[in-house]
Amino acid sequence: MVRVLSGIQPSGRLHIGNYFGALRQHLALQQDNQCLYFMASYHALTTVQNPQEMRQNTLDVALDYLTLGLDPSRTLLFRQQDVPEVTELTWIFSCVTPMGLLERAHSYKDKVARGIMPNVGLFSYPVLMAADILIYRSHLVPVGMDQKQHIEITRDIAAKFNNQFGEIFPLPDGYILEETAVVPGLDGRKMSKSYGNEIEIFDEGPDLKRRIMGIVTDSTPVEDPKDPETSTPFVLLKLVASPEEVEHWDQRYRSGGMGYGEIKKRLLVLLDEHFAPLRDRRRELAGDPDYVEDVLRESGRKARMMAHETMELVREATGFPISYAPPD
Repeated sequence: MVRVLSGIQPSGRLHIGNYFGALRQHLALQQDNQCLYFMASYHALTTVQNPQEMRQNTLDVALDYLTLGLDPSRTLLFRQQDVPEVTELTWIFSCVTPMGLLERAHSYKDKVARGIMPNVGLFSYPVLMAADILIYRSHLVPVGMDQKQHIEITRDIAAKFNNQFGEIFPLPDGYILEETAVVPGLDGRKMSKSYGNEIEIFDEGPDLKRRIMGIVTDSTPVEDPKDPETSTPFVLLKLVASPEEVEHWDQRYRSGGMGYGEIKKRLLVLLDEHFAPLRDRRRELAGDPDYVEDVLRESGRKARMMAHETMELVREATGFPISYAPPD
């Protein structure tokens, strides 16, 4: 069975870009594969350094996954920090990773360009990501196009380790998530917590209305034809409307005589209807923290056993065998 692994940073509440861009595809993959999904807390620590915020964000991500359909009987959902062996492997990988490989990472350059204070953790992010993937000897890693380079770096690191110490790690493949699921934010850029342009999955009421009605549009007069494919409200509507309704709005855009307020109001109704049935489920799960903790603890235990098996091979290969009982 193919082993699939992905992590998501608990750096804030998840938004519909996360859902349509990745989460729903993660959930679909669990039907025919062995899936491991984790809250990438160590990665989030590069920017989130408030302990209460980190704990709450981590819980929120777990609640969202479980609400949206993750099946803990067949898929592991765990906290990155519950597998401390990953940090040990990160150090070992850092000793075989050339500096030049990390200096070419697009993600680091992009974050610095956006004003994020550079630190060692941000710079060495791809090494930790490689350890996350390889410690479970994963075969497939679902990523967006912006993360494709990190999979290439992971493969390079695995190859360098294998060449130096012996064949331990399979070279994972990236599973590029659907291009059509790149979701624009309120300002037209890719929806992202770091841009502050997101619509949270479980937004409702006045908060949801304020965000939808605040979507940035151009100044094309109402009577003029408009290009739907360059319009953020239309692109978002395509995610939740039927094909027939999408065609209706496409024609209205191209015919002219339509104001953006009309499609924003319809988008508000459709998004509200799409996620409304899940809100009660999320509130129910949030009211049962013991269940959520049990899921995370048991998944973390299983993931750590897998990591322990890998690290025994790595320690032996690198000359660092240790004697202790495996984690419970």
